[in-house]
Amino acid sequence: MDDESLGRLIAVTGPAGSSNGALAAAVASVRDAMPGSCAVILVEGVSDQSAIEALAVRQGRNLAQENVFVVPMGGATNIGAFVDLFGPRGLRARLAGLCDEGEEKGFRRGLARAGLPAGPDRDDLERLGFYVCVTDLEDELIRSLGTASVERIIAGQGELGSFRTFCRQPAQRGRAREQQLRRFLGSRAGRKIHYGRVLASSLDLTRVPRPLDHVLARV
Repeated sequence: MDDESLGRLIAVTGPAGSSNGALAAAVASVRDAMPGSCAVILVEGVSDQSAIEALAVRQGRNLAQENVFVVPMGGATNIGAFVDLFGPRGLRARLAGLCDEGEEKGFRRGLARAGLPAGPDRDDLERLGFYVCVTDLEDELIRSLGTASVERIIAGQGELGSFRTFCRQPAQRGRAREQQLRRFLGSRAGRKIHYGRVLASSLDLTRVPRPLDHVLARV
């Protein structure tokens, strides 16, 4: 990928709230490395990046020293362009990634267009190093931690009052607590990123959500 094409890719990720710095750092390092000596974990957004990097620290890993880069794509629909850049047709890094359940079909199509066709089963996708969060990353973290623990974490962040006010909104009444928590985490700019890190840092390492555990083990 030439510099002009890379610039267009950076422009695509920026408006979606992704960190262009992660993409630029990964490209600079992988370009100068031997093929296969670096790994790139492709994720939808910065909240996923935040959670994976926090979990890696909990597991005693230093991703930077290992030449492992977690790169937000600004949405799952950009997967094909990122695999073109980092995959076997491009810089030839080792690849892994995450997507939300609702994006799985589009993810598969993008991988196939970039030369990594997956079979019809989720196991086929995982053989390529890509894992699906059910329903999404926040849902995985909430189920792993339990609602009571997540509420305690929110209280520790000084936001329990805000959460309770949120739950009293008409649209939230009658929802299960898990749904209310998931909605709350996405209710303000930057909150998903913050809690991606905080919740992942609070995980019991024997109860790490499967997609997170496997995507890190892959690299």
